[in-house]
Amino acid sequence: MISIRNVSKHYGSFQVLSDCSTEVEKGEVIVVCGPSGSGKSTLIKCVNGLEPFQQGEIVVNGISVGDPKTKLAKLRAHVGMVFQNFELFPHMSVSDNLAIAQIKVLGRSREEAIGRGLKLLDRVGLSAQAEKYPGQLSGGQQQRVAIARALAMDPICMLFDEPTSALDPEMVKEVLDVMVDLAQEGMTMMVVSHEMGFARRVAHRVIFMDQGRIVEDAPKEEFFGQPRSERAQQFLSKILQH
Repeated sequence: MISIRNVSKHYGSFQVLSDCSTEVEKGEVIVVCGPSGSGKSTLIKCVNGLEPFQQGEIVVNGISVGDPKTKLAKLRAHVGMVFQNFELFPHMSVSDNLAIAQIKVLGRSREEAIGRGLKLLDRVGLSAQAEKYPGQLSGGQQQRVAIARALAMDPICMLFDEPTSALDPEMVKEVLDVMVDLAQEGMTMMVVSHEMGFARRVAHRVIFMDQGRIVEDAPKEEFFGQPRSERAQQFLSKILQH
């Protein structure tokens, strides 16, 4: 579903990604972790063309992301993206937030788009909030709306960029529960996250990044059992000891 081959990216002389390669099969859940500034978010944003890259190749469902002929807007319509900070339109109701891209990008009628949106709101446990505005919802509710909005586009895969890092601890579980359900239904997912409990529960593989490189790419049992690299061992010892 997603093929990342020898991808490098730099801002001027600063190397953000260095020769990154991995494959994500259909239905796989991959958790990408690592210290701040290791390139995790940049890598995931390269997958749907939100960040350009200078070397290498990324292919999503047979479409080359870096090819100048690729219509990125069309590709992004099929690759759901959930950001750290929700990115909802504050002046629109929740139901309109879910409908607008369906109407503008997929060409659905307003009635069809609203209907699809309401079904997905029900799925994330928020059908009662359809006519509210984002500012009237908690952070966890807003993030669940953002997930429903991405699902409304019928994506072939989902990318999550630290979806719980801006949330109060009490709200993290409600968002992770929705993501666990998605994973169990077979959605292909790449998730940048420090939520190791989530990784242990649903990830097929864990990718550990440091200084722009993929240091480890291992099945979760192997990663949590005995990481091969000393750097990953250090990282895990710090985040799992409390």
